[in-house]
Amino acid sequence: MKILMFGWEFPPFNTGGLGTHCYGLTKALHGKDVDVTFVMPRFGKDFKHGFIKIIHAEEGKFVEIKSSLTPYIPSYDVKFISRNGDTDEPYGRDFLSDVNKYTELAARAVAREDCSVIHCHDWMTFPVGIKVKHEKKKPLVVTVHSTEFDRSPLSPNPWISHIEWKGMYEADRIITVSNYMKKRIMDKYNVPGGKITVIYNSVEADLYGGDRVDFGLDERVVLFLGRLTIQKGADYLLRAAKKVLEVEKDVRFIFVGTGHMLPELINLSIDLGISEHVIFTGYQESIAEYYRMADVYVMPSVSEPFGIVALEAMASGLPVIISKQSGCSEIMRHAMKVDFWDVDSMADKVLGVLSYGAMREEMSRNGLKEIKGINWGKTAEQTIGVYSSFGGA
Repeated sequence: MKILMFGWEFPPFNTGGLGTHCYGLTKALHGKDVDVTFVMPRFGKDFKHGFIKIIHAEEGKFVEIKSSLTPYIPSYDVKFISRNGDTDEPYGRDFLSDVNKYTELAARAVAREDCSVIHCHDWMTFPVGIKVKHEKKKPLVVTVHSTEFDRSPLSPNPWISHIEWKGMYEADRIITVSNYMKKRIMDKYNVPGGKITVIYNSVEADLYGGDRVDFGLDERVVLFLGRLTIQKGADYLLRAAKKVLEVEKDVRFIFVGTGHMLPELINLSIDLGISEHVIFTGYQESIAEYYRMADVYVMPSVSEPFGIVALEAMASGLPVIISKQSGCSEIMRHAMKVDFWDVDSMADKVLGVLSYGAMREEMSRNGLKEIKGINWGKTAEQTIGVYSSFGGA
């Protein structure tokens, strides 16, 4: 079975769960004798993985596609990174041209590549997937990791949402990473449920865990790890932090990540009078040590299609508190769950974990047992099932 897969990021060049997903899935598919060719933009350096053939969408040889885009930038935020400086066109000509250029160059790069199935990840790759589907007359699978309505809930870009709809319409099969996301695309894009298969994300548990990291302060640590955007709900955690600190003073809240809300969140921590207890680290390439220094992980997402970081935290032995508005809440039995907007309940749960060592140890122990059953091998088997449904694959 030969799969032609299109993506926008792949480790070491990734900004979120999409790259982690593509790496874990393709590695597991290789272990099950599936031949994957992965096509992505060039980000300045060559890299190789022994289990996958990577083709860069480029002009000629070693000519980069300079791209300011990542799969997770809210569309209303792209104007701050556009290279042409045209603020009257909020998404910039580069925003449009980068996707179009990738489509043309990627299609050209795989013109002679044979495949059984074409598999695309998220909206930036949908146009090339549609193009190659019709050129090669092969079935198209698309995985929806998030939608424009998740990334930009206040002002979704109709151009992007149309690309998402078109990709789902043209796809022969759609994979979502949770039932939460399945229901969302049924509601927002009028996709028939029978066309959708839910396949959950996984985690390489062996990459996490280890001895606790002591960062030199006699405080307990509450960890947030993710992009600082409306979607991720960091502002709700800050408001819960205020309530926690009214009861327990020796607590430090660490926010790992960056995003357009960073200045707003810094100001909010000052306004709440808790800035001395809050650290914003910015983007961190290595995150494992942050899990090892924390006492509890909180994911307060407003709209989270899945949330791989919650699995990573659990694999690190941390007690985990996640929003009910997350896909991973469907499979994580030993995590505490809370509505993102209920900052009182969120604060109570944080205080409970920090105050009761027996609870913390029980959550850690049960979480480590649970995570053993959540692996990329299972995700790969279910994905192969989708590929095989086309018969000739």
